[in-house]
Amino acid sequence: MTRAPLAAALRWIVVAGALAATIPARAGLFDDDEARRRIDMLRNELSQQGKDNEARIQKLEENIRNIGVIELVRQIEDLNAELARLRGQLEVIANDNQQIQKRQRDFYLDLDSRLKRLEGGSGAAASSSPIDVGVASAASTIPTATAHAVTKEDQAREVKAYDTASNLFRRNDFASAIDAFRAFVKDYPASPLAANAGYWIGISYANMRDYRNALAAQEELIAKYPQSAKAPDALLAIAAIQAEQGDAGSARNTLEDIIARFPLSEAAGKARTRLTQRR
Repeated sequence: MTRAPLAAALRWIVVAGALAATIPARAGLFDDDEARRRIDMLRNELSQQGKDNEARIQKLEENIRNIGVIELVRQIEDLNAELARLRGQLEVIANDNQQIQKRQRDFYLDLDSRLKRLEGGSGAAASSSPIDVGVASAASTIPTATAHAVTKEDQAREVKAYDTASNLFRRNDFASAIDAFRAFVKDYPASPLAANAGYWIGISYANMRDYRNALAAQEELIAKYPQSAKAPDALLAIAAIQAEQGDAGSARNTLEDIIARFPLSEAAGKARTRLTQRR
């Protein structure tokens, strides 16, 4: 082989070797580009997923906040309803408190009337209080001789017994007051204060929330002393108990009955006020 062809052959060998050497390098470059492309795609996917998750979390937080607001509104409405109910109860209690205060004044009027009768005899009895006059019809059935046979000592014991029961009631010892008033009615059934004692027996039971016995006591008073000054008050107490027990229909009927039977009584005025408030 001549020298020229040999040199040409050597050059081709060198070129071929150089080409062969570059092939793995370019393949490595292609592999790196693909990896970077995939990494970029993965990074983009992760970024998008992060944005989606953040949007979901924000939506959940918003829903939770909305639920909290709705619950808060519901609780506020419940509280407003409870306040309205309590205001109504306070009005009833205020009216009942006024009634109780009046009854306490009646205690002293009753006692004062009885003491006057003790001091002045039969002449003082003619000027007795309206309460005593109200129960006089029940006492008038007692024979005259029996009435005159009562001594001043007996009358003093009668007043003392009633005063003892009254003091127990004023101290809120309602159970003892009931026993004392019952003993008074048993010992002095013809007393002008017997209807009063029966009324306070019912009120004492009501204060103890024993509504069954409270109603029975007031109904017994009305049956025994239908024309007593305490009869309209007893009906008013019955209406209050019926309302407390949720029997609005019976309470309304009782209030209307007070107005019909005792139109000029103080209880009738209160009955009209309560009927107006219930409309």
